[in-house]
Amino acid sequence: MGDDSEWLKLPVDQKCEHKLWKARLSGYEEALKIFQKIKDEKSPEWSKFLGLIKKFVTDSNAVVQLKGLEAALVYVENAHVAGKTTGEVVSGVVSKVFNQPKAKAKELGIEICLMYIEIEKGEAVQEELLKGLDNKNPKIIVACVETLRKALSEFGSKIILLKPVIKVLPKLFESREKAVRDEAKLIAVEIYRWIRDALRPPLQNINSVQLKELEEEWVKLPTSAPRPTRFLRSQQELEAKLEQQQSAGGDAEGGGDDGDEVPQIDAYELLEAVEILSKLPKDFYDKIEAKKWQERKEALEAVEVLVKNPKLEAGDYADLVKALKKVVGKDTNVMLVALAAKCLTGLAVGLRKKFGQYAGHVVPTILEKFKEKKPQVVQALQEAIDAIFLTTTLQNISEDVLAVMDNKNPTIKQQTSLFIARSFRHCTASTLPKSLLKPFCAALLKHINDSAPEVRDAAFEALGTALKVVGEKAVNPFLADVDKLKLDKIKECSEKVELIHGKKAGLAADKKEFKPLPGRTAASGAAGDKDTKDISAPKPGPLKKAPAAKAGGPPKKGKPAAPGGAGNTGTKNKKGLETKEIVEPELSIEVCEEKLRLGNWKERLACMEEFQKAVELMDRTEMPCQALVRMLAKKPGWKETNFQVMQMKLHIVALIAQKGNFSKTSAQIVLDGLVDKIGDVKCGNNAKEAMTAIAEACMLPWTAEQVVSMAFSQKNPKNQSETLNWLSNAIKEFGFSGLNVKAFISNVKTALAATNPAVRTAAITLLGVMYLYVGPSLRMFFEDEKPALLSQIDAEFEKMQGQSPPAPTRGISKHSTSGTDEGEDGDEPDDGSNDVVDLLPRTEISDKITSELVSKIGDKNWKIRKEGLDEVAGIINEAKFIQPNIGELPTALKGRLNDSNKILVQQTLNILQQLAVAMGPNIKQHVKNLGIPIITVLGDSKNNVRAAALATVNAWAEQTGMKEWLEGEDLSEELKKENPFLRQELLGWLAEKLPTLRSTPTDLILCVPHLYSCLEDRNGDVRKKAQDALPFFMMHLGYEKMAKATGKLKPTSKDQVLAMLEKAKANMPAKPAPPAKATSKPMGGSAPAKFQLASAPAEDSVSSSAEPKPDLKKAKAPGLSSKAKSAQGKKVPSKTSLKEDEDKSGPIFIVVPNGKEQRMKDEKGLKVLKWNFTTPRDEYIEQLKTQMSSCVAKWLQDEMFHSDFQHHNKALAVMVDHLESEKEGVIGCLDLILKWLTLRFFDTNTSVLMKALEYLKLLFTLLSEEEYHLTESEASSFIPYLVVKVGEPKDVIRKDVRAILNRMCLVYPASKMFPFIMEGTKSKNSKQRAECLEELGCLVESYGMNVCQPTPGKALKEIAVHIGDRDNAVRNAALNTIVTVYNVHGDQVFKLIGNLSEKDMSMLEERIKRSAKRPSAAPIKQVEEKPQRAQNISSNANMLRKGPAEDMSSKLNQARSMSGHPEAAQMVRREFQLDLDEIENDNGTVRCEMPELVQHKLDDIFEPVLIPEPKIRAVSPHFDDMHSNTASTINFIISQVASGDINTSIQALTQIDEVLRQEDKAEAMSGHIDQFLIATFMQLRLIYNTHMADEKLEKDEIIKLYSCIIGNMISLFQIESLAREASTGVLKDLMHGLITLMLDSRIEDLEEGQQVIRSVNLLVVKVLEKSDQTNILSALLVLLQDSLLATASSPKFSELVMKCLWRMVRLLPDTINSINLDRILLDIHIFMKVFPKEKLKQCKSEFPIRTLKTLLHTLCKLKGPKILDHLTMIDNKNESELEAHLCRMMKHSMDQTGSKSDKETEKGASRIDEKSSKAKVNDFLAEIFKKIGSKENTKEGLAELYEYKKKYSDADIEPFLKNSSQFFQSYVERGLRVIEMEREGKGRISTSTGISPQMEVTCVPTPTSTVSSIGNTNGEEVGPSVYLERLKILRQRCGLDNTKQDDRPPLTSLLSKPAVPTVASSTDMLHSKLSQLRESREQHQHSDLDSNQTHSSGTVTSSSSTANIDDLKKRLERIKSSRK
Repeated sequence: MGDDSEWLKLPVDQKCEHKLWKARLSGYEEALKIFQKIKDEKSPEWSKFLGLIKKFVTDSNAVVQLKGLEAALVYVENAHVAGKTTGEVVSGVVSKVFNQPKAKAKELGIEICLMYIEIEKGEAVQEELLKGLDNKNPKIIVACVETLRKALSEFGSKIILLKPVIKVLPKLFESREKAVRDEAKLIAVEIYRWIRDALRPPLQNINSVQLKELEEEWVKLPTSAPRPTRFLRSQQELEAKLEQQQSAGGDAEGGGDDGDEVPQIDAYELLEAVEILSKLPKDFYDKIEAKKWQERKEALEAVEVLVKNPKLEAGDYADLVKALKKVVGKDTNVMLVALAAKCLTGLAVGLRKKFGQYAGHVVPTILEKFKEKKPQVVQALQEAIDAIFLTTTLQNISEDVLAVMDNKNPTIKQQTSLFIARSFRHCTASTLPKSLLKPFCAALLKHINDSAPEVRDAAFEALGTALKVVGEKAVNPFLADVDKLKLDKIKECSEKVELIHGKKAGLAADKKEFKPLPGRTAASGAAGDKDTKDISAPKPGPLKKAPAAKAGGPPKKGKPAAPGGAGNTGTKNKKGLETKEIVEPELSIEVCEEKLRLGNWKERLACMEEFQKAVELMDRTEMPCQALVRMLAKKPGWKETNFQVMQMKLHIVALIAQKGNFSKTSAQIVLDGLVDKIGDVKCGNNAKEAMTAIAEACMLPWTAEQVVSMAFSQKNPKNQSETLNWLSNAIKEFGFSGLNVKAFISNVKTALAATNPAVRTAAITLLGVMYLYVGPSLRMFFEDEKPALLSQIDAEFEKMQGQSPPAPTRGISKHSTSGTDEGEDGDEPDDGSNDVVDLLPRTEISDKITSELVSKIGDKNWKIRKEGLDEVAGIINEAKFIQPNIGELPTALKGRLNDSNKILVQQTLNILQQLAVAMGPNIKQHVKNLGIPIITVLGDSKNNVRAAALATVNAWAEQTGMKEWLEGEDLSEELKKENPFLRQELLGWLAEKLPTLRSTPTDLILCVPHLYSCLEDRNGDVRKKAQDALPFFMMHLGYEKMAKATGKLKPTSKDQVLAMLEKAKANMPAKPAPPAKATSKPMGGSAPAKFQLASAPAEDSVSSSAEPKPDLKKAKAPGLSSKAKSAQGKKVPSKTSLKEDEDKSGPIFIVVPNGKEQRMKDEKGLKVLKWNFTTPRDEYIEQLKTQMSSCVAKWLQDEMFHSDFQHHNKALAVMVDHLESEKEGVIGCLDLILKWLTLRFFDTNTSVLMKALEYLKLLFTLLSEEEYHLTESEASSFIPYLVVKVGEPKDVIRKDVRAILNRMCLVYPASKMFPFIMEGTKSKNSKQRAECLEELGCLVESYGMNVCQPTPGKALKEIAVHIGDRDNAVRNAALNTIVTVYNVHGDQVFKLIGNLSEKDMSMLEERIKRSAKRPSAAPIKQVEEKPQRAQNISSNANMLRKGPAEDMSSKLNQARSMSGHPEAAQMVRREFQLDLDEIENDNGTVRCEMPELVQHKLDDIFEPVLIPEPKIRAVSPHFDDMHSNTASTINFIISQVASGDINTSIQALTQIDEVLRQEDKAEAMSGHIDQFLIATFMQLRLIYNTHMADEKLEKDEIIKLYSCIIGNMISLFQIESLAREASTGVLKDLMHGLITLMLDSRIEDLEEGQQVIRSVNLLVVKVLEKSDQTNILSALLVLLQDSLLATASSPKFSELVMKCLWRMVRLLPDTINSINLDRILLDIHIFMKVFPKEKLKQCKSEFPIRTLKTLLHTLCKLKGPKILDHLTMIDNKNESELEAHLCRMMKHSMDQTGSKSDKETEKGASRIDEKSSKAKVNDFLAEIFKKIGSKENTKEGLAELYEYKKKYSDADIEPFLKNSSQFFQSYVERGLRVIEMEREGKGRISTSTGISPQMEVTCVPTPTSTVSSIGNTNGEEVGPSVYLERLKILRQRCGLDNTKQDDRPPLTSLLSKPAVPTVASSTDMLHSKLSQLRESREQHQHSDLDSNQTHSSGTVTSSSSTANIDDLKKRLERIKSSRK
């Protein structure tokens, strides 16, 4: 018992884990009690048991387990944390409880599972239960199935996912265990209860007996919809509500709610997709083409079997569909046609939406096949077309269907109408918009008049169905001209229609609409029979005089409803109507009719007057318009000869049109006569008046069309021109609504071709007016006209640009009445309302897309593919606008989108872009098969391909709208792909598009799971894009759906995603405001017609601002329909009848005369608060709001004062848009705008601030263009707040503010700006102080001292205070500003400043010295008050801003009169002068120019490479006759090349270019080449690092500078003598600069960037070819070495360097003799030392090692074994990897070739075998002497002779010498001696020999530092490297450090080898020139020395050099002391 007592003491949780069962039992019991006591579900107590619950349910002891289960159930029910245990506990229950024999255990287990489901863990439970079904123990399977059944029964099919359960059902039915089968039956019955017949297809294959049993059970089930009886925790309130309802006895609502669940599950969803493409018979495609019909039948039967599968897997069915389509269309055997149709039905049913992409191809074929009469074929075709319709939308196939409607075959017409009727049944009012309904109704209306009764009946049925679906209100406008009988028939059909969507009565409400309009109905019925019935129908017309008489019914066709009495008249007999109308007036008119024919004109005139009175007295409803005009038209009618009678007659026509209900029939009677008279001088105006009246009665579009066609059917040019003039005016008066542009275009073209100039002018004027409304796209119609004519048209368009069309003044009455009926006025204008693009004549190109072309596009050879694509592009270009049928082109292009050749992919994308524009909105039908593959291309790794794809997708979306893209699974499938590029581009695109949509298809939800996976993507960009897109998804789907979709995520992911969703919820934008009803129809192409807003005061949203920025407009214009996107840059459709939107179309700023002046008076008189505060208080904001209300559009004001910053952004965007078009308004409200912007400065949101500054920049630019001057009040209420912003921490904002301050000086005097900025210097913000001081400096610099207010003295004193500021930037700024003043004003500054502390004064003096500018006599712009800053000044200002005064642009200094350099034409900047001699007035022979040294300590000078001797120049022949001035001028110009100011640099480059281009002058550059190249690549570096990054700089400027630089260099490198002067180091840096430029991606983005890069390419080739080959090879090797060492360097860089080396290798055969191989091999040796072979092999790329090998191999190949003689410069050859490598190569090549050509073998032998025969030796020597004798190879020969003598010291060369001349002998001896001295490394060259020590012809003579040799037969000169080496020796002797010079091994032994300089980079060279260049301006300064100096320089001694240094030191000291 001792044991017992032990466990009794343990705490509960430990008891639960005890090994004794009793202990555990006790523990579980206690735990149960604890669980029941805890009331708080979040109590920490629960967490203690978290890990134990699994043990509770899996206990090994059955008794204990029961207790454990009870405790677990209570735990799960009450614990907040229980959800975490779901997986483990349920799996424990399944494996350890369900197999227990005790029923109680099983029950508890099931209860626990259900409780988990209740606490929202349904999916996890279901997963474990489904796993349990795989258990071998049948008990467990039964229990799992039972649990699932109970769960379904209690929770319903929304919670329990049925798809996975149904999937396992067949398997359960096959079980051997009866218990399992029985349980399966029960669950099948339960599932059937929830989803009814959707369960049948998945179970169709089970045992027939079982199926029969199930059927019996299913029949017994109640038909009422099931409802859940148990709810999740989150739905508990719903449960309570349901109980209340049931207790109240009414479950109507609940039933309603849950009734939705029944159709929720689609059987299709429950099925497994079957893959059938691979199962097709292999010979299917051959068989289907077979000649025997039996074979074809076999093939089709095979397909039929496969497509019976109810769900097919997606795939590429294009070929199969094509084959079936061919059978349907072409096969003669009708049985096969029916079979193929069945196959298509199967495919469509099995694929559903995925079949949509093929629908367009098949529909026309099937419809045309309806010509077959056989019932089984017709039925099969009907089934096929109906199934296909369900896979696509009516919109997508509408084009094809409408095309077939015109077929002559009545059966086809009948079946098509029936198909339309069936299709309509599937539609709803939203999926059948007016734009779609209209063309169908038009086509069906033709059919109801068809001669075949079956066609008529089918059309009636279709129209009836449409009526039922969308209601009468929508259809009536299209039925206006249908007579009553037919209308009744349509209505009758409509009542019989059963809609698919269960919408039984769409009529209830709609019927009422007919009631107020019986007259209207009669009218429309009558319209068919023209003459008689037109009189009978009281046609509505505009009653201008008495608008009050109109009825309130909805007017159709834009005409008001018939007034009062019409209601009754319509119900009477038509005859009655006729008599009633004609009776009254007949008396007087009868008489008139007689008199009208009289011969005397006076009597006719009197008669006319009587007629007129009669007409005036008639009542509108009684006036028989048609009878009256027919009477007027009777003889003489329009042939009336007397003009007075004629005028009267025309006036009466106008009266009748105005007063009566004037119909189109009446109009047709008179229009011909009017057009005939319009050109008449006397009657023309009356004719125009009558036409205008008719236009008002019958709508302008119809009238205009009639009039124009009549005018052009005549020959009279006067009539034609006047008609066009009338039309121009009419358009302005009536607006453009509904005009059919297409109809006019051909007439206008005729007019343009007319010989009469008046007609042409009138046509051009008309085009100008049309341009106002249609926009630039109008020009597309006339591109083929002659250039002269086109230029006239362009000039007319130019005139119209920027104007907004006038508001319509006529035709309004109709619209305004119709306004009462919410936008119905949209219907009539719709007639011509297609987008201008739809008006274009479209070409049919399908015949050009031949199979050859398609096979070309798919060819294996990319060139042929490219040809094919070029052809397609050509076809589309030529056609311009095409019809949607493009044959096989889509499939061909789709294949090219994944072409391996990226160029072709890009070309395809360009073609698709063209295609979208060419096809317009019709491109919709290709979205699925072509659009989605474009999206796939967004995943391409290449940036430019992705950009092209994005542009293409946008071009498509612009035409199609977004609906097509978002429908179906395609987009979600794309997002599913784990390609980071694809994901980020696609999400970015969606984030851009979704916010503009008002609604989206439900399929958008399919993208959400993939969106969530993107939120956790490895790629940061993808995550960011996904986060950006989240709010826009939520905007359409709602938070609830999004949160629910997280259910399938892992718990950790779920929490993260939910947190993001919460965050996104806060930022979720509102959906775009729903547009007014008129715009709610898809606006695919209805822009132009909708512009003229009935009551809008001015159509300014259509103004020019909408033209250049369609996108902006689309995004920003509020209330814009989602489809406005597809209006593609046309004006914003602002036609709406809602008040709010009307306002938006007007001007945003209303000009109030004297409004601004009044506000200023109020402020002065203290009637309102003065705009002065530190932070804006509410009263200021309210005051501004009040002031704005009178002159700012209400809607804009709401945006401006909205609490959300996004609305401010919107307001600013609108203001930017309207800036140009409303200049007057902006200036009128300027004070308010500026005040509102100051409020924005106090906002914390950066995006608003940036936008505000952007707007200000545009605003001040506009004001300066308008030459506007800011008033004092505007300035004082704005500038102080702007100045505050100059202290903003963000750089970009400060830049913008400075730019604005700059621009303000153009509208407000700088002297007045000065005090405001001065005030800013008192701020606490140091950044603000510094920036303000810099700005003051700029003002002084630009405008002189006069700007300093109140006086220069006071201003400067205030500025000087800041020299002592504690902030460094402020001190610098203050000093710089005063230095600027000093530059303008000279020493007077010190007086003005007054007393300064000693420290401040010394800082100032130091800075002034450093700036080293001499004061000019007068400032540049002393007195300009309204300054226009010149270009160069603003560039100065920019320089100044950069900080230290040294950076000030040299432009300013040139402007000042300066000198001290009499020979320099322009002033050399002070930094670059150090005229030691001049300062000392010491006019010695040598004059050195050195940099100003104030800022250096003297010791610093000795650090890099110091104190060279004065540079000296050889007295080379071409300098003798030149004045030394040339050199200094060139020096100066070169110094300017590296200037920081672009203009200065360009000028300098231009001057150099002039020199280089003239052969006689070019040599003046000799000796300056290195210097010039250094300046150039310094400039390149400056552009790369500074200019390109500077956003203010115009990129055109940079391109211009690049062009100058590249042009110069190309000129330079074409002159070989100059090109060879470039030294290695300089070439290295030059190549570095050029390659960096080629790789600069920023250049590529510029417009002309590609051109620049091509030029650089060309230049690099020139440099490689023309430079000294040794130097350039050496430079490239060093550059490659550096680039491989540098980690930061891009692999692309190294690659380009290697490409250059490869090119050099290709040139080697030609250049080998001019190359100093010793030096090249030394470089290779050093390279191999830094990069041993092992290290090279570790490189990522194998190119470096291959490059090196290729170079060495080529050298070996060219030189043979002699190559080994050129290793002389390598110190210890034995250690050199190079020698070993060369030997290996030589051995290999020897082995390869066996015996080489004689001399090589000889030479090799002489080296290898010392006993070579004498004959061979003689040959060898003869060869050597031959070389010495030849001019080119003399060096090589001497070297070989020396080698030979060294090896065979006893060899006798005497015989070879004695035959030659004495001169030759001494030449050879001398040469050998020189080589000997070189090889043995003697320190110095004996000059007594008179021979130049340089033994390589190739080393370029560098006049800068060469010694001209006297006795040199070959005229070689010493290279600069000799002197570098000497300098080294001198430095060593003076004890100076050489280490920094170069880290290569010391080459002292090679001193006398000028051809081998150490390759110091050019920067080292710069140091070595005594740090002459601060920013690399000047390089070499030359002085002439007499020739004896030249010689002595060869033997400089240490003493002289020391003396030189001492001398320099002393002189420097003297200069410094004199300065002080």
